[in-house]
Amino acid sequence: MATLEYSFYADLDELSDNEAELDARTAEEDNIDMDMDVLETLNYDLSRVSKLLETHRYADIMHKLEQALGKDSDGGAEMGTVLEDKLIGDCNQLSADIENEIVIFHNFIRDKYRLNFPELESLVHDPIDYARVVKKIANETDLTLVDMEGFLQPATVIAVSVTALTTKGKPLPDSILRKTLDACDHAIDLDSARKKVLEFVESKMGSIAPNLSAIVGSAVAAKLMGTAGGLSALANMPACNVLVVGHNRKNRVGFSTALSQSRAGYLEQTEIFQSTPPELRMRASRLLASKSTLAARVDATRGDPSGTNGKALREEIRKNIDKWQEPPPARQPKPLHVPYSVPKKRRGGRRLRKRKERYQVTDMRKLANRMAFGTPEDSSLGDGLGIGYGMLGQAGSKLKLNAKVAKKRQFTGGSTTSGLTTSSLAFTLVQGIELCNPQALGLVSGIQSTYFSESGTFSKLKKI
Repeated sequence: MATLEYSFYADLDELSDNEAELDARTAEEDNIDMDMDVLETLNYDLSRVSKLLETHRYADIMHKLEQALGKDSDGGAEMGTVLEDKLIGDCNQLSADIENEIVIFHNFIRDKYRLNFPELESLVHDPIDYARVVKKIANETDLTLVDMEGFLQPATVIAVSVTALTTKGKPLPDSILRKTLDACDHAIDLDSARKKVLEFVESKMGSIAPNLSAIVGSAVAAKLMGTAGGLSALANMPACNVLVVGHNRKNRVGFSTALSQSRAGYLEQTEIFQSTPPELRMRASRLLASKSTLAARVDATRGDPSGTNGKALREEIRKNIDKWQEPPPARQPKPLHVPYSVPKKRRGGRRLRKRKERYQVTDMRKLANRMAFGTPEDSSLGDGLGIGYGMLGQAGSKLKLNAKVAKKRQFTGGSTTSGLTTSSLAFTLVQGIELCNPQALGLVSGIQSTYFSESGTFSKLKKI
């Protein structure tokens, strides 16, 4: 029996060892697969990402642009109108392509540099600033030796330095670091090329978009057109989108972002926006975006080459902002109304008088509500208990009946008579009860006799 038990335990131990070896082998294979995915992600080149710098169109437009800027600076003859308009259109299209290319380079740099400093992309949001920071830091672990004051705010520099002390990243290999720094150089070169394009377009904005330039200025108008992809694209854009063109989320580490960050883009750089009080800037930027859209549509259709419409819109914006800053009008004292000296007309007539007589307080109620001085009143239960009768039934109290009751009593006559004389029955000494009293019916005959008298005759009654 012992031999069987030992053999059974040995089989269990061998089975557990095989399971542990299988689990370790599976985990190792998973790690190898993960490492291969990371290596495949990091080993792609710039040639697979960016192709704009190698195109002939980019080189041709930049060559013409440098020639045009050189002629303008030397004071030479200007280009032809057709060639200038074509170059301006190409510059606007190239500016939009450069914007897209910078975004692609930014994603490439983040993918490469995320293993070294993963928290950096949440601290620096601007693509060009991110590329400059990566180029400055490289594989440096001590950021106190890196000077980033030229292109970052002091609060952001402190946040980056503190976060680098606790980061989980590792230094990049030399090959991956070289590709990352090359991508940073390409992004910075594209940014400088975009500035040249905007500079050229800005110098020609007086003839391209005179109305838009009159409202926001030549520099802001060139940036709006360059980002939107041309004047036609800007004219077709709604005002709510024009408001946020060029908007970048600013990083203010440790500070409140409730009032400091506005939702306006390039319109923040206009003179109208900067001269407006802070509490009215967002409202002014919305008005500025709507009027800029109208001016861009006028320029796109060549409706006003002189820029008069844009100047009128700018003056309207100024007047509206000045109107917003005016204090509210003082509250004027209101005089009292003239008192009514003439009595108001009230409804009268026979029906109203009858209703008043019907519902007026009767004399009986008046006496019941009145008490004589020093005289106890009668009550329904006696000894002052129950309902008191006031002066009812006391000496000296005169009671007037209601008008309705008095009117009913007028039909019965003023004097009180016996019921026998007014009824149709009469009592006599001879016959007793008679059915009809000739005296009560007013006989014409002067002879008074009974109905069953022998000397009585037919009588003639008076008509009532």
